[in-house]
Amino acid sequence: MNSRVTLGLAGLLLVGALVAGYWGLMLSRQPAAEPIVQPTVTAPAAPAPAPATVEDSTRQPVVVLVNDVAPYTPITAADVTLEKLRTAPAGSLSRLDQAIGRTPWRALAAGTWLNDESFEAGSSLARMIRPDERALAVAVDEVINAGGQLTPGDYVDVLLFLRMDSNNLQPSAQLVVPALRVLGVGEQLGLTNDGQPSSPARNIEEKLRQEQLRASARSVLLAVPEQLVSRLMLATQAGVLRLAVRSADEKRLSRYWAGESGSAASLDNANRQLLQFSQLAMTAPPKPVSAVAAPHKRGVEIIRGNELTQQTP
Repeated sequence: MNSRVTLGLAGLLLVGALVAGYWGLMLSRQPAAEPIVQPTVTAPAAPAPAPATVEDSTRQPVVVLVNDVAPYTPITAADVTLEKLRTAPAGSLSRLDQAIGRTPWRALAAGTWLNDESFEAGSSLARMIRPDERALAVAVDEVINAGGQLTPGDYVDVLLFLRMDSNNLQPSAQLVVPALRVLGVGEQLGLTNDGQPSSPARNIEEKLRQEQLRASARSVLLAVPEQLVSRLMLATQAGVLRLAVRSADEKRLSRYWAGESGSAASLDNANRQLLQFSQLAMTAPPKPVSAVAAPHKRGVEIIRGNELTQQTP
């Protein structure tokens, strides 16, 4: 290749290099393209959660009627509601299932709070004894009341002291009725036959008040077998009574809750030491007849007009 051709090619390359350099310089001076900003789609704000209901721990649920209920009509779910009360009545129901389906024995008005007594006839005391028992109150003092230590559920023997008088020639102390169950002392009652407390204490203060009243009680309720009620009644009027507490080791209360009846045994034990009825009734015993009195001879009545005379033959 000759020199002219070489020079021509070199010139062309030089011109191409100059043109490419100029073109690159022009491109470097152009403003940079602004970035395309995509529109931001804002999601709708979620609703703020409702404030949680704060349960008042000082209030207690109580089942209350919202409709009048007729006697012997089962209670339905539409008849009852739960209300929160600051002080729940003693023995009140706290769940709806405790009332739904049960049948009251008397008419109940709307707004009445329900308890077990709403569905059971009779008082708490009547539900503490069996059909063959009677509840009888006995007046007591601190001595008769075993020093104020009697408690519902204890078993006691009733003792009678008779002073000497014209009807009772010598003083005596006898067992009138053995093993009677104590139903209540003063205002404090024991358990009903379904095992529920008849007078439950709602707080510690009320429990202490019941204990104080029990210690100073002036009456004691006893469960007496039906056959021995009249005897105990006569004994309360005849002399001075004492209540002797029996040991808990005899397990009489547990046998009672197990269904064992002690009326027949109590009657047999009481008959072994039967008092004379004349002593209980405070009447003098009948006097023996020593001899038959001779018949009195009557005279012959003679009537003369308005005059009446007798002549002995």
